[in-house]
Amino acid sequence: MAAPRLAGADLSMIAGFINRYVSRVMVRPEINIPSDLRAKRAGIVRLGAAADRGLRLVLAKWGLNPDKDLTFVQVPGGEPARIVALSANSIDVTLINPPYHKKAIEAGLKVLGNMEDMDIPIQHIGLVTTQRLMNQSPDVVRRVVKSYVEGIRVMRSDPKLAKRALGKYMKISDEAELDETYQLLKKLIPVKPYPTLEGFRIVLTN
Repeated sequence: MAAPRLAGADLSMIAGFINRYVSRVMVRPEINIPSDLRAKRAGIVRLGAAADRGLRLVLAKWGLNPDKDLTFVQVPGGEPARIVALSANSIDVTLINPPYHKKAIEAGLKVLGNMEDMDIPIQHIGLVTTQRLMNQSPDVVRRVVKSYVEGIRVMRSDPKLAKRALGKYMKISDEAELDETYQLLKKLIPVKPYPTLEGFRIVLTN
């Protein structure tokens, strides 16, 4: 929502779902250290999106200049499309979210960095609406937020129900993978889903 908001759109984030990066920096097997990424191709969904910002942040932390040292290639589709592009040598590095990174490892690709350990703040996915709707129908907005907060409570208190939903919508059938995904979700989703100022600061300055 940042770009359209800065351009004057009537948008406000009223709940923050994810405020930390948890992606893995996946690379081709011949890449061993960050400096090996010079003159290589970085795969992203689209320029300016969260994964694009996240990858640029990591590259800068590693002493690389994202705009000069790499070429950014837009790869339409989700994680599976970027895993295929890495495997086919169409790109050399990309961000893959768990649990999909395990598929990349199974395909012979390598984890060069774990953003979950880097603790980089980012205001990522959230609930966005307009000030107009908040003024016209405050009760509707309030009930939607309350429903989401109730969903967090149910997710944390009823693991079986939460895992059933994860298995259905993320197409996960393996029990170990399902449990790992649930534990990550439980750790990732804030109990009080406030959007964060530091997360938006990262968005606006990168």
